[in-house]
Amino acid sequence: MTPIRKATIGAFLLGSVVAGGISMTTLGNASAASTVTAAATTDTAATDAAATDPAAATDPAPATPAAPTGPHQANGITETILTGDDATKVQAAVLAAQPGATINRMETDADGAVYEAHVTLADGSDATVKLDANYTVTATEAGHR
Repeated sequence: MTPIRKATIGAFLLGSVVAGGISMTTLGNASAASTVTAAATTDTAATDAAATDPAAATDPAPATPAAPTGPHQANGITETILTGDDATKVQAAVLAAQPGATINRMETDADGAVYEAHVTLADGSDATVKLDANYTVTATEAGHR
């Protein structure tokens, strides 16, 4: 085998290895970009303990996932937070139907109703109150936050 032929084959093999590495990196980055991660909250007590006790920094408390806090998408519809007259009317209707409730958020509904309000009822339980276009409460679903 001539030295030129050896160099050509070597260059081809080296180029193939480099191109393969670039392809694998690109594919790895593309799949990593499409991965969804859950939000987590930090434990303030663990953070404070770590500041005063170095041993606490090596054994942090596990993070807990955050509760859903905002609009989601369902049935191809993205919910939007209510403002202005819509928010005022939904708030009045919800509090009339559920006295003593605390409204956590109000938004359009992607699951059948026009509006919904995520509330904590007077007994401390969570619920979602559904309303129609006339701001009339049509249902209260327990356990939703």
